Amino acid sequence: MTEHIQPHASYQFITRIKQLLKFLGPAFVVSVAYIDPGNFATNISGGSKFNYNLLWVILWSNLMAIFLQTISAKLGIATGKNLPAMCARVFSRKTNWFLWVVAELAAMATDLAEFLGGALGLFLLLKIPLVYAGMLTGVFTFIIISLEKYGQRVIEAVIASLVAVICTAYGIELFLAKPNWPAVGVHMILPSLPNSEAVLVATGMLGATVMPHVIYLHSQLVQCRRTPDTDEQKLKHFRLECTDIMLAMNIVFLVNAAMVVVSAAVFHTKGIQVVTIQQAHRSLAPLLGSLSAGAFGIALLASGLSSSAVGTMAGQTIMNGFVGLRLPLFIRRFITMFPAMVIIGLGINPMKALVISQVILSFALPAAIIPLMLMTSRRDIMGALVNKPLTNIVGWIITAIIVVLNVILLYLTFSGNV
Repeated sequence: MTEHIQPHASYQFITRIKQLLKFLGPAFVVSVAYIDPGNFATNISGGSKFNYNLLWVILWSNLMAIFLQTISAKLGIATGKNLPAMCARVFSRKTNWFLWVVAELAAMATDLAEFLGGALGLFLLLKIPLVYAGMLTGVFTFIIISLEKYGQRVIEAVIASLVAVICTAYGIELFLAKPNWPAVGVHMILPSLPNSEAVLVATGMLGATVMPHVIYLHSQLVQCRRTPDTDEQKLKHFRLECTDIMLAMNIVFLVNAAMVVVSAAVFHTKGIQVVTIQQAHRSLAPLLGSLSAGAFGIALLASGLSSSAVGTMAGQTIMNGFVGLRLPLFIRRFITMFPAMVIIGLGINPMKALVISQVILSFALPAAIIPLMLMTSRRDIMGALVNKPLTNIVGWIITAIIVVLNVILLYLTFSGNV
């Protein structure tokens, strides 16, 4: 009896794995936004200034990100439309123009972080002046995006490879840093905000981890695997996409946590407060050796190039969906690159610019989350994939947390306490 059952069970297992592999990809593209150069800035700043104290922010931000990316993917699977396109259907034209402006500002803040990260990576690795490194970053981004003509899966493979580079680089960093693991475990679970500056950095970490532009994008990326015929097929697709999301997002959680842990173990323990990414790179060499400094530069470059490409894809979805604007890719890329080039040209501290860009993203989050929650709560839009009552409660709690954090940050900023 066993001889007949075992081959059948093995065949079913292999079939399921093959089926899952066909659906892996969209979440890995999205995940790049969660380990973009803005994360380097906020995580390094948080670790060097506050030791392991802000690790809990990484954990809870990642849980929020998993939830929101799942809801975004569900909308795309249920409707066959992306979030901006559904907003154009459901809301008034004035509302859509407002949502588009907010989304574009978020996309520009995202591009600022990604573009600066790629340029800094080239600068640190190859000693290319930042202005020329910036131009090269733009060229490399265009090359990655141009691969889209060969299909979305080619882009997914390229970006997944760059994510693997980042993971490997930070695996090396973590091994060399030798952190205090019991302290890591404690601060991963117990929340703490030592002072008002920690609120700014924590909000920046939230903005760097929960990204509005990929909430829009995920609903688009699932379309190429969508089977629209029956509710059963949609539910099956959704279950497989949930596995994709869990794998990808937990990988980036480990990378983000590693950034904070390495910064705390290497810089905070030596009394070094890192204020620039260049300082982080320079300090790693004498403290941990040239291998660590090289791994940091490679990770930053891979992060900048991959997230810059994803940011461009998100920008196209945002612009086409809300108001139907279609601009050539070159023009759009030039517009979003311009602020970063100005910052490089004026000599503004890129680390500070990266942290502030992440705070801007945190303010843009409600404009993405609120429409998403409103639509996924409607059975006439979602059908069998409509949110359950508990899902709605969790979604609105997450929205409230983000809004309250932003109000606190505004108060601290304008009262001069940050």
